[in-house]
Amino acid sequence: MSFKEQIIQDRIPRHIAIIMDGNGRWAKRQGMARMFGHRQGVETVHRITEAAAELGVEYLTLYAFSTENWNRPKEEVDALMVLLVDTIVKETPTLMKNNISLQTIGDLSRLPQATRNKFLECIEQTSQNTGLTLVIALSYSARWEIIEATKRIASAVKDGELLLEDINEEVLSNYMTTAQMPDPDLLIRTSGELRISNFLLWQLAYSELYFTNCLWPEFTNEEFYHAIVDYQHRERRFGKTSEQIR
Repeated sequence: MSFKEQIIQDRIPRHIAIIMDGNGRWAKRQGMARMFGHRQGVETVHRITEAAAELGVEYLTLYAFSTENWNRPKEEVDALMVLLVDTIVKETPTLMKNNISLQTIGDLSRLPQATRNKFLECIEQTSQNTGLTLVIALSYSARWEIIEATKRIASAVKDGELLLEDINEEVLSNYMTTAQMPDPDLLIRTSGELRISNFLLWQLAYSELYFTNCLWPEFTNEEFYHAIVDYQHRERRFGKTSEQIR
């Protein structure tokens, strides 16, 4: 029986987050330049997004470009920005066909104007779609997000819009870039690395973590389904005992 056939439909995770790692290493194994791996990684994004939409996942958040990635060689960063524009232009009709809306999180002000504009155009064009919400983390880091949220809370307190004693988990969550979506139920990381790399640190507090040795370009739909089946066999207690949640 395939992993897809083992999926329990009424236990599909609402929100899946993925750290898409391994494009460069995959390309190196093929004797190709790193950008070859990034282009192949885009094909994996296409497949996995459609698979998630088909299953009824509500949110899929993909870690596409971190704030630390700005430190990569300029040639690679420039090529990635071009690839992002090309991809969003190519994939917008697919998003429309599959009733998928696009959102972004991260410091978009650092993106080239052309890249930012294309994303904003796609976000607007897909805003009325009611299926899967595809969230692309661009120029994002969790520490950046937490600092920005803290600044906004401090400003609200200073301006008398928020009382210090009223600050709690819910308030802080509402100041995050992910305020309008549930926390991830499942985090998947490819490439065999066992860390979360400054991604959604606040939101992943109770997420189930799934690590696979597959490099992102070779991450198949069946491996995606495997991660979901693995998730469905776990007991999520949120600090309670097994007896309390049964």
